Amino acid sequence: MIPEPIQRFIELFSKLPSLGPRQATRLAFLIAGKGKAEIRELAAALASLGALTSCAECFARYTPHTSHAAQNLCSICNTSDRAQNVVAIIERDTDRIAMEGTKKFRGRYLVIGEIGRAGILSPDQKMRIQHLKNSLVKRFGKAEEIILALNPSSIGDLQAESIAKELTGSASRVTRLGRGLPAGGEIEFADEDTLGGAIENRR
Repeated sequence: MIPEPIQRFIELFSKLPSLGPRQATRLAFLIAGKGKAEIRELAAALASLGALTSCAECFARYTPHTSHAAQNLCSICNTSDRAQNVVAIIERDTDRIAMEGTKKFRGRYLVIGEIGRAGILSPDQKMRIQHLKNSLVKRFGKAEEIILALNPSSIGDLQAESIAKELTGSASRVTRLGRGLPAGGEIEFADEDTLGGAIENRR
């Protein structure tokens, strides 16, 4: 009953967060009704995501440019205009976008990836933290500050504790974002004023 291309779309897109089979079905038929030109444009946009790569220093996804190609660094890690010994540890690339929108933070980032509710770090996440520690030792001895920019919730607190243990001795101070963010909220959805205040009032 359902055309094969629609069924294939549903199978793939229902695996994405917050979609599920019902929403994926609606989205498939919505796109199918847009016309061939717009479908080709959407397909090209999806294909272009394959050009993104991971920064060798902070693990954020970015589009490689010729000027950064030799170092495999994103623009933030590749500039001298940022405090390279002040690091905000975040879960998602979208958290970085939100923090950059405040124009309050002038350090760099480490995108650690989604952390489980129990606060247990995966081997890949521990590898990223170890990479950061090695980089700090090599360049500065230790960081001036590491900010645990995790969601302000009981789960976020548990996750921060796990990361802080891994970072023992790696920074002059380890801080959290100020509680200007609502408990249970998520960084990527915070407005710029609220998130900016949280960055300025970190503890």
